[in-house]
Formats: sequence, C-alpha cells, structure tokens
Amino acid sequence: MPDHFRLARAGDVAVVTLDRPERKNPLTFESYAELRDWFRALRDDDEIKAVVFGSNGGNFSSGGDVHDIIGPLVGMDMKDLLKFTRMTGDLVKAMLACGKPVIAAVDGICVGAGAIIAMASDLRLATPEARTAFLFTRVGLAGCDMGACAMLPRIIGQGRAAELLYSGRSMSAAEGEAWGFFNRLVAADDLLPEATALAQKIAEGPNFAHMMTKTMLNQEWSMTLDQAIEAEAQAQAICMQTEDFRRAYEAFVAKEKPVFQGD
Repeated sequence: MPDHFRLARAGDVAVVTLDRPERKNPLTFESYAELRDWFRALRDDDEIKAVVFGSNGGNFSSGGDVHDIIGPLVGMDMKDLLKFTRMTGDLVKAMLACGKPVIAAVDGICVGAGAIIAMASDLRLATPEARTAFLFTRVGLAGCDMGACAMLPRIIGQGRAAELLYSGRSMSAAEGEAWGFFNRLVAADDLLPEATALAQKIAEGPNFAHMMTKTMLNQEWSMTLDQAIEAEAQAQAICMQTEDFRRAYEAFVAKEKPVFQGD
C-alpha cells in the first residue's frame, strides 16, 4: 500500500485519493514520486482495469504544497529545479501511458498540479462546487506546466485555455461542463459512486481494446491524418486477433451479451 496517498479497490477499479484533507490535499515531493511510480507499475497490473482519482474532504487538490514544495524550490539550483519539474511531468506521462482509463472525480478545490491531474485523466466528473484553476502565473511561473499548454487547448480550445493559463483564474464547474472539460456535473453525495460506477462499466468492457484506444488518443496528437488512419488500421487489426473480438461476435450470433475478459 502507498505511504503518501490513499488506495482502495472496488472490484477491478482502483480508487486513488490524496490524503491531507485538512489542507485541501496538497501534493508533496513524496506523493508526486509515489503517484508517478504507481501509475508506471499500473501498466503491468492485470487486476486493475480502471482508475478513479477521487476527492477527499470536499476537495480534489490544492496543488503543490506551499511549505513542503514551493518554499524549498526557492532555494534550489537549476539542476535540482529541473529534476523536480521533470518528475512532475513524469507523473502526467505515467498517467497517459498506464494503459487504463482514468476518471477524475472533482469536488471543491482543484488547482495547480491538482488541475493538471484532472486534465491528464481520460474522463472528468465534477460537483457544481468544483473550482478549477491553472494558477501558475499567480505564483510567478509560466502557464506551461506539466503539459498544460499542449493538453488543455485540445480539451477546451485554444482561446479558453489561453485565458485560464494567462490569468490563473478559477473555471467554474458550469464553465467546465459547457467547455467540455467536465463530462458531466453530479451532486457531491453522488460523485464517487457515479465515478466508480462509470469506471466499473468501462472495466467490464474489452480492456485490451481500451488500452489501444487510450494509446491512440494520446499518440495521434502528433500524427498527420494519414499517419493516424494507418495507425488506427494497425490498432484495429491487432484487436481483431483478440479473444474478446471473437467473444463479441459469438455473443451477437447467439443474441447474448458478451462477457469480455481482456485477452
């Protein structure tokens, strides 16, 4: 079990939460590194089929801890600063490469690196009280943190992303839903149950095919249209060799619901 975040299981679904609710769940050097390593290892974990990154105590995350991270960074030299920023970016890379769908369940404060974790998730549910801010410019840093300038415009559009990244202002839950950042809004009491139910529904599907879908969603950002069409042709040909593809066909013929097994 991890030392610096909570980890629970709901069947094939892992539920991850940061565990400092009294401070709105900030990240520390240790939790960054442990989350990075956990998501890296997740790629080879056949027991977990999907992940929910949840809120705790009414908040998602307040980002990097001011005292445990921001303070020490002021005294570091360039070599150590670059080591830190690469580590935080590696968390996003690990989330993107983990091979499992990740659903963020966002309540309350979701700012800084917390907003990045939500952004790097595949799907995002939120409560009407959620407030999301990419507030790096408010602490004298560029908005281009942990892939924000590459990923956020693809989710909500260039102009909207530019406004949030330049100003550091909070995006309301209603804005987030209207702009496509949040897939839908749910009441606070329903947030984790709905996110977990969605993750479980996905986990019941063809997990190898889900891995290929996630891979293509990420890789095709840097492809031409011709390259993307060819990559998807190869991905589908690979998936057509799986037993899940055969199971789906046989279930259709028998007028039954397929039971996928991920192989």
